[in-house]
Amino acid sequence: MTSENTLQREEDLRVTLPDGRTVEASLAGSDAGTDIAVLRIDSATAALPLTPAANLKPGRIVLSLGRSRDSGVNAAMGIMSAVSGEWRPWRGGRLEAYLRLDLTLLPASAGGPVITTSGEFVGMATPALSRMAPLAVPASTISRIVDDLLSKGRVSRGYLGVGLQPVRLPEHLKQSLGHSANSAVIVLSVEPGSPAEIAGLAIGDVLLSIGGHGLRSVEDLQSALDGRLIGQTVKLKMARGGQPSEMDIAVTERGAQ
Repeated sequence: MTSENTLQREEDLRVTLPDGRTVEASLAGSDAGTDIAVLRIDSATAALPLTPAANLKPGRIVLSLGRSRDSGVNAAMGIMSAVSGEWRPWRGGRLEAYLRLDLTLLPASAGGPVITTSGEFVGMATPALSRMAPLAVPASTISRIVDDLLSKGRVSRGYLGVGLQPVRLPEHLKQSLGHSANSAVIVLSVEPGSPAEIAGLAIGDVLLSIGGHGLRSVEDLQSALDGRLIGQTVKLKMARGGQPSEMDIAVTERGAQ
């Protein structure tokens, strides 16, 4: 497993093993949303023990490891500068935890392991998912994405076919709609032939919830569609012309149209 962002080609790939041998590899699949690529090799390698994100705290000393052709194995030491819950990077994927690093991430270390001082695996180092600082993609995210890539060659994400943006709801509209949040999402575009068009969604509709998931932002919808509702017909609660409304909508898989 390595960083999708660092792969410069999909063929003629090679992996250097811990003993220094270089073996041929093939690309099993990749996911730009979480910056994960999975490579297949014939040789077996030992796995590191894992540290769950729940066991990490800001200030924990960690090491980022990599290997360059000129200098061999290299390491950088730093700390976990922030640890929090589920987070969605700008590329559209989903990380089970936000693990921000305060260290110098060397070019050869992108896609390499971040470990504790006792040698436990924290996650994969990447500079591609945040414009603020390098992150560690947590082990739980890696397990989920690798399973999808090995079984299907892709990561399943739900698709409705709408362009959206958040909209603030005035107090009187919140009360009349029975919506507790201060915001929802408004439809700006509907793709022809999409589940949204088939269901009857129109520009200007304000979406409040889908399948029981409240919608305060576009990220809320992305989270709800992240593989868990694919293939289901779910209830979409919305406002049309300021009046509450409901419709059933079928969630399909992105790229399956």
